Amino acid sequence: PKFPYPGSSGLGVDQRKLTWSRFPVFLRCASTESLTSLTQNNAAEIELKYLVSQHGWDVRRLNRDDEDEIRRVSLVQAEAFHIPLALFDDFFFMFFQAEVLSALLYKLKNSPPDRYACLVAEQTSETETLSSSSVVGVVDVTAQTESSVLRYFPGVEEYLYVSGLAVSKSQRRKKMASTLLKACDVLCYLWGFKLLALRAYEDDAAARNFYSNA
Repeated sequence: PKFPYPGSSGLGVDQRKLTWSRFPVFLRCASTESLTSLTQNNAAEIELKYLVSQHGWDVRRLNRDDEDEIRRVSLVQAEAFHIPLALFDDFFFMFFQAEVLSALLYKLKNSPPDRYACLVAEQTSETETLSSSSVVGVVDVTAQTESSVLRYFPGVEEYLYVSGLAVSKSQRRKKMASTLLKACDVLCYLWGFKLLALRAYEDDAAARNFYSNA
């Protein structure tokens, strides 16, 4: 099963961005810091405890063996994407979270570690405990080869797709989302990909502006 998260856009190591709605639109991506100082080969990812540490947030890969952390991640995403209902909202939220958890478990079980990663963010001051409750942000990164995207980038055979970007309500507007996207950028470099992409509605100016300046 593939869980359909709402809206996401296109961010690239090649400094371009792609969005979808009625037709593709290209945007210039804000320049990013050089990543060459972080690593010289893919093996360095193993040595990095955190992909990114900035703005008071540390971002790392989800611990696949920690069931509590996996459930915490599904809760953060479910809370971010659930649309409240007038009746029986608690019941439908539980069902929604179960779907999110099921999709996450499926991806963790069936995806090679260098083709899919779930990244989690936690406050720097809390990283010593590494408890599941400290996870307050999450994003999924998946290798894809969708032709509708690659046709705009001649010579590129595959790309990393960003989805499921979610931040706990109490921690929003604190640059966590930007830090998570930076971690995706670092992972893109470590895995040797040239393109990082996500989806955003063409008429969602706020999202497009955020992704352009992330």
